[in-house]
Amino acid sequence: MNNLTHLKYLSLGINEFTGQLPLDLCHGGVLEDFIVDHNYFSGSIPKSLKNCTSLYRVSLDWNQLTGNISEVFGVYPHLDYIDLSYNNFYGELSSKWGDYRNMTSLKISNNNVSGEIPPELGKATQLHLIDLSSNQLKGAIPKDLGGLKLLYKLLLNNNHLSGAIPLDIKMLSNLQILNLASNNLSGLIPKQLGECSNLLLLNLSGNKFRESIPGEIGFLLSLQDLDLSCNFLTREIPRQLGQLQRLETLNVSHNMLSGRIPSTFKDMLSLTTVDISSNKLQGPIPDIKAFHNASFEALRDNMGICGNASGLKPCNLPRSSKTVNKLVVLIALPLLGSLLLVFVVIGALFILCKRARKRNAEPENEQDRNTFTILGHDGKKLYENIVEATEEFNSNYCIGEGGYGTVYKAVMPTEQVVAVKKLHRSQTEKLSDFKAFEKEVCVLANIRHRNIVKMYGFCSHAKHSFLVYEFIERGSLRKIITSEEQAIEFDWRRRLNVVKGVGGALSYLHHSCSPPIIHRDITSNNILLDLEYEAHVSDFGTARLLMTDSSNWTSFAGTFGYTAPELAYTMKVTEKCDVYSFGVVTMEVMTGRHPGDLISALLSPGSSSSSSMPPIAQHALLKDVLDHRISLPKKGAAEGVVHMMKIALVCLHANPQSRPTMEKISFELTTKWPPLPKAFCTISLGDLFS
Repeated sequence: MNNLTHLKYLSLGINEFTGQLPLDLCHGGVLEDFIVDHNYFSGSIPKSLKNCTSLYRVSLDWNQLTGNISEVFGVYPHLDYIDLSYNNFYGELSSKWGDYRNMTSLKISNNNVSGEIPPELGKATQLHLIDLSSNQLKGAIPKDLGGLKLLYKLLLNNNHLSGAIPLDIKMLSNLQILNLASNNLSGLIPKQLGECSNLLLLNLSGNKFRESIPGEIGFLLSLQDLDLSCNFLTREIPRQLGQLQRLETLNVSHNMLSGRIPSTFKDMLSLTTVDISSNKLQGPIPDIKAFHNASFEALRDNMGICGNASGLKPCNLPRSSKTVNKLVVLIALPLLGSLLLVFVVIGALFILCKRARKRNAEPENEQDRNTFTILGHDGKKLYENIVEATEEFNSNYCIGEGGYGTVYKAVMPTEQVVAVKKLHRSQTEKLSDFKAFEKEVCVLANIRHRNIVKMYGFCSHAKHSFLVYEFIERGSLRKIITSEEQAIEFDWRRRLNVVKGVGGALSYLHHSCSPPIIHRDITSNNILLDLEYEAHVSDFGTARLLMTDSSNWTSFAGTFGYTAPELAYTMKVTEKCDVYSFGVVTMEVMTGRHPGDLISALLSPGSSSSSSMPPIAQHALLKDVLDHRISLPKKGAAEGVVHMMKIALVCLHANPQSRPTMEKISFELTTKWPPLPKAFCTISLGDLFS
């Protein structure tokens, strides 16, 4: 191919090519379109491209290419479109990107690009789309980007950007999508955002914005998705947000918002998904479908909201003569109670003094070991409540057992139910640096994802040590699959949604957490289902907490049947180990049993070459291996099942480097299972179900 001196168009996209790209593709100097996306190309960019001034369209995304991004690209006066996403490029963005005056799309997401965003980028005035998400960028967002009048999509999420949003953002009148999530941005949310009248999506979650939500957000009448979660926002929700008649998704969770939800929300009839959890809100929820259908998880942890929704108390009825009498009683009772409280306090002080004397007699090192890291709670009190609720961890409260400890169900005095993993003593004896351990607990307890079990914290006592998690009602995926009765209720749509949920959770742990978290033990036993059959990945932090060397697998061998084959000889755990386990679980969900024999047949030496996955059809029709306890999937569900099985096959590739990332998998799954690119396909729907 280096001899093609008149080559103008080269399109090799969506295949399974590996190895390096030819060095002299632009030998003739006339190459315009260079398309090699969705392959497994590695190595660096061909040197001849640096001086290839004829380039018009470049698509290198979804490969394994590397190189310093500030050195491998030249100046291309005719360049219209460039996509370098999902590779391993590093280095810093050069100011020369501003010289591409005809460029309409710049995509460099999901790489390791560092440094700051060059202000000169504001000179590329034809830009319609900028995607620099999921890199290591730092510094402020340049105000010069306000000069990009044609820009309709700006994605800077999942970086380390800091400072305030520049007020020049108001100049982006054509902006439709603005995603600045998961950075270190701070200050106030600028009211000038209200002048970006064409916005459809605004995501500012996972930053450090403070004070109130500007009422000017209510001027964004075209807005469909608004996410302001995980900030430090205070005061009341502005009533102007009720003007967002087209809003479909609203997330203001994990802030410090107070007061009542505005009555204007009753007019937001397009709203379908809402999350107001972990604030200080009170009063009735709006009388609209989005709030009535919201899960308790989306409404919990507020000061006192009420209404017709899952887990909420009904609001008080208007007062009558009977309620007035009740109020008299309610006023009198606290007065009597306060007198009783005086006697209780005196008695409690006596008991505490007695305990203090006893405690002083204990060795100091035992006292020093008592660590209580429960976010938002009195750790010592919670420790006592849990010990009491489980009757000193009586086996009657046991709901499961794993490699690190035994899990108990505990009903707290507040009637909140939690899951308590009491660690084996052999595990806690390994802990030496409790300060580092406590810090790690805080990191894990702040992880928030709808498909990850929420971790409340940790109690370490000389007598008992345990982790505290939210309680998930239906229990483990394995329990559902192995029960004949429950497996029948577990239909194909629910199964597809479970796989999507697990994929999203692992993508979050691998690509949105800093540093990345490798689960190490993805099994059907560590995936829990709630009442709506939504998946919640559990035990995501146990291995990280209890193992000082996160790269060493020898001290934890995972679960037999789910661990990646390379661990037998590398003894090193990587994200690709989780990808393999995800593939096993996906097949388990679809077949209704652990797919050990099927995997052995698929990966046997004679079934395929090392470079591609074997078609299932060589061994059995897909319909023969699916769970026979429910009828075969039909129409959209059937396409989804085929889609999932193809992804599972790629995840089980013997070569870890040939397995896709969880971010790539999650992206495929969240597109509602359309036909996959050819890189994923080895079999057709007709072949599998005929």
